[in-house]
Amino acid sequence: MQEHDTAWVRTEMALAQQAPAGVRGPLAWVRKNLVGSVGDIILTVLGIALVVLILPPIINWAFISAQWVGADRTVCATAAQGGIQPDGWSGACWAFVNAKFGQFMLGRYPIEERWRPILVAILFVALLVPLLIPRVPRKGLNAILLFLVLPIVAFVLLVGGMFGLPHVETQLWGGLLVTLSLSFVGIAVSLPMGIVLALGRRSKMPIVKTLCVVFIEFVRGIPLITVLFFASVMLPLFLPAGVSFDKYLRALIGVSLFAAAYMAEVVRGGLQAIPKGQYEGADSLGLGYWQKMVLIVLPQALKLVIPGIVNTFIGMFKDTSLVIIISMFDLLGVVKQNFSDPSWATPQTTKSGLIFAAFVFWLFCFGMSRYSMYTERRLDTGHKR
Repeated sequence: MQEHDTAWVRTEMALAQQAPAGVRGPLAWVRKNLVGSVGDIILTVLGIALVVLILPPIINWAFISAQWVGADRTVCATAAQGGIQPDGWSGACWAFVNAKFGQFMLGRYPIEERWRPILVAILFVALLVPLLIPRVPRKGLNAILLFLVLPIVAFVLLVGGMFGLPHVETQLWGGLLVTLSLSFVGIAVSLPMGIVLALGRRSKMPIVKTLCVVFIEFVRGIPLITVLFFASVMLPLFLPAGVSFDKYLRALIGVSLFAAAYMAEVVRGGLQAIPKGQYEGADSLGLGYWQKMVLIVLPQALKLVIPGIVNTFIGMFKDTSLVIIISMFDLLGVVKQNFSDPSWATPQTTKSGLIFAAFVFWLFCFGMSRYSMYTERRLDTGHKR
């Protein structure tokens, strides 16, 4: 090849250039997402009109005209201009939430001992946050502290009765403490147990497969209320005389087993989505069954079903409200229980309390959902783009 035939070949990399002005910036985003077509324009106008119609009254009720502090319901009774409003109130009664906040968080846990669940919450956050940040090192040690050491420390602190700590019965627990503890234990137990059940259901050993199928289908065929009712009321009837379990422990076991059955089906869907060539490739390398599953199959399967796993976690977090059937009070149960307080028994405190509980549930569920989306993007190494 002669020298003049390669004169057009670039000998150095071209410098990166900015995108054209017409496809970047706020105006470009508006043109693309809000007014890109006639349909987009119509939906944008309708959306703006809906926001203008709904948002100002909500802001006025929740913030501007709301009452934030007070000793009883009288602080929320105000007259609007031109007369009393239909329900006799001009805004949200956040004073009710402020006055009952300690109960909403910890139930009837003794006030002088509330430093113990607060300390557990601080330790939980301090161990959970580094585990969720990919760049923080020593994940193995962090996981051991969170899932093995912290439960023991939390049991000692919350229950007491040792190391000089007064004993606090679980009947006094309530509020967000019950919601988070049930959810955390349920998540920590249901995921590994669901993986084992999913592998057992796909096992070639008839006895193992049959036992796993029977357990999964039986638990999935009954509602959680039935499981909790059986664990609280019926289970003691089948135990020997003098043998009893704490009601809170029964709820933990019931929620964990119930979530594990659903988790097993989610994981089984991921296992079935793995191509057969992955199994054959692992066999050709001479890997054993557990080596093949732990190193090759499960990492790919769990990555595929992250949305389903998080969806199960969110459902379990919200289903903790059903423990009221066995006379345990989670966040929603404690909020509803305080509606009967004569000092705060008004329609406005009912609205404010329910909205507060809904916001707390939404905050945790939204956080789990967003983190799962972040994890999906970070682990997105598939072939589809």
